[in-house]
Amino acid sequence: MKRGPIETQRRRSHRRFSAAIGSFWDGRGCFLVRRSAPLNNAELCSTELQQCSKVSFCQWNMALLRTLLTPGLSGTLHTAGARSLTSGSLQTDALNFWSGARVHLGDVTKSEAVYEPATGRVLCRMQPCGAAEVDAAVGSASAAFREWSKLAGMERARVMLEAARLIEQKRREEIAEVEVVNNGKSITEARLDVDSARLSIEYFAGQATTLSGQYVQLPGGSFAYTRREPLGVCVGIGAWNYPFQIAAWKSAPAIACGNSMVFKPSPVTPLSAVLLAEVYQQAGAPEGLFNVVQGLQETGSLLCRHPDVAKLSFTGSVSTGQKIMEMASRGLKPVTLELGGKSPLIIFEDAEVENAVRGALMANFLSQGQVLVKGDLLTLPLPIPLLAGTSCFLYLQVCSNGTRVFVQRSLAPRFISEVVRRTEQIRIGNPLLEETRMGPLVSRSHLDRVMGYVQQARQEGARVLCGGERFTPADPALKDGYYMTPCVLDGCTDGMTCVKEEIFGPVMSVLTFDTEEEVLQRANDSALGLAAGVFTKGNVCHRSVFILLMLRVNFSDEHSHVYLSICLSVCLRSARDLQRAHRVIEKLQAGSCFINNYNVTPVEVPFGGYKSSGIGRENGRVTIEFYSQLKTVVVEMGDVDSLF
Repeated sequence: MKRGPIETQRRRSHRRFSAAIGSFWDGRGCFLVRRSAPLNNAELCSTELQQCSKVSFCQWNMALLRTLLTPGLSGTLHTAGARSLTSGSLQTDALNFWSGARVHLGDVTKSEAVYEPATGRVLCRMQPCGAAEVDAAVGSASAAFREWSKLAGMERARVMLEAARLIEQKRREEIAEVEVVNNGKSITEARLDVDSARLSIEYFAGQATTLSGQYVQLPGGSFAYTRREPLGVCVGIGAWNYPFQIAAWKSAPAIACGNSMVFKPSPVTPLSAVLLAEVYQQAGAPEGLFNVVQGLQETGSLLCRHPDVAKLSFTGSVSTGQKIMEMASRGLKPVTLELGGKSPLIIFEDAEVENAVRGALMANFLSQGQVLVKGDLLTLPLPIPLLAGTSCFLYLQVCSNGTRVFVQRSLAPRFISEVVRRTEQIRIGNPLLEETRMGPLVSRSHLDRVMGYVQQARQEGARVLCGGERFTPADPALKDGYYMTPCVLDGCTDGMTCVKEEIFGPVMSVLTFDTEEEVLQRANDSALGLAAGVFTKGNVCHRSVFILLMLRVNFSDEHSHVYLSICLSVCLRSARDLQRAHRVIEKLQAGSCFINNYNVTPVEVPFGGYKSSGIGRENGRVTIEFYSQLKTVVVEMGDVDSLF
């Protein structure tokens, strides 16, 4: 039987990780480990084959982490990362990285616990960096900048392309597994995150070779030219929703322009950024080009105020972004801020219900896992190139989620019924299993916060059509995980807290509207403007045109006039239908907009928001302007004219 690319990749992954922990996959969602006594750390990697017994999620997870949390790419075991099977704690403190290597901080008394969302157990200890460590990391980045900035764009591109190759061919599954264990998202989504990171590095590797200035002819044979030059040491501060992807999205344009970077991950998800640092190092980057410092608010403030830092890029909340901008202003440092959103998704009555439902689910529940279920349920519309690992676009971003779903009144009953049906069938559970489509939220405090919003929505008069409750998976090892059922709220009004404030969880608020003018006013009534989406009938007509074009071979020459008449008629209808889509998008106050789709973020196009949702853009060629500066040079070819 011929296997598809996904099935082949899955089986290879299972074989590789089975070998890593001395086990094999039984084909039914369980790992089997051969043993003759109760499991311990040594036996998990033993080759003794005497009898088989099933390994629980936690035991398999612990063994997996011993393999993945390594100081280098050689695959050798990082002994400091060995996780205790009895206590469930992973003693990992070498998560900082500068001068080309992981850095172990001597003082372990100030370490912070990092929790595993799927089980609620302590995953590892994170050592925050103080002033001395920040100085060391910035000093390392400064030294690398002096070397890296002198390289030609082609030379930088070679290193970046090698990093992308290592991610794709050597580390993809490992990084995705670490992301799942640390963040709680499904393995399906984690793999797409890693692919997006790799695509961003590849894209900006290409941009590195195109950096150029402008030539201007002046009178008398004189001329002027401009040079696009790097800024220096850039600081990136990431969020917990896409730890690895954000690290790549910020570092790729920075280093393509000749800068170096010090990156601080979220203290909630500190594990995967150091893997990117190792990848860059093995790809041939100079020591200190990409550095990782762990820490809380104090560490971030030290980075923002450091005199040798030239640029700040932050992804996170509006309130924190405002503080970072204030600190940057003291040194007149440029900033890129990708902040929160409360994005509207507008569904008109002529929209294709199937696509509108898919879009709404993708716009609301992607943060806890891809909405991809089997049978007659929702399937993620992945393009064929993505299945082959060569796609140029992915379904990403959480802060851009369209959580305010405006549905035209006549369509609302049918739309809501289908959304509820499919939401109730989303598979929740162990995020490392292939069939899981929604894992836990990232932390207990965040789970409590999201549940609080659902309770408040009830009190304010919203109807909970499904979900909004804590969920306990069947596996007893997951009983303390941070799970909840995805929630759909109906009867919402514009003044409700669930409609006004960013929840950042699997909660969809459905609102009805009557006219285009009304919904535009309501959709724009927000201080945020990250994203927006519109579903209307235009995609049906475009699809009809496409089908007709594909059927062109079935028309004989004598029937060509019939074929052309049909195409013209459909095209005219399509133009009329799409007028509303473009008209509405033009009037929506948002930086990233979608027509008949949602949360599609190809690395080739810019991503960012209006209003309080941020400053600057990530991805696309325009990002080069935010990580470089322009120098003007005037060359006089004659004598100097002087008034003196």
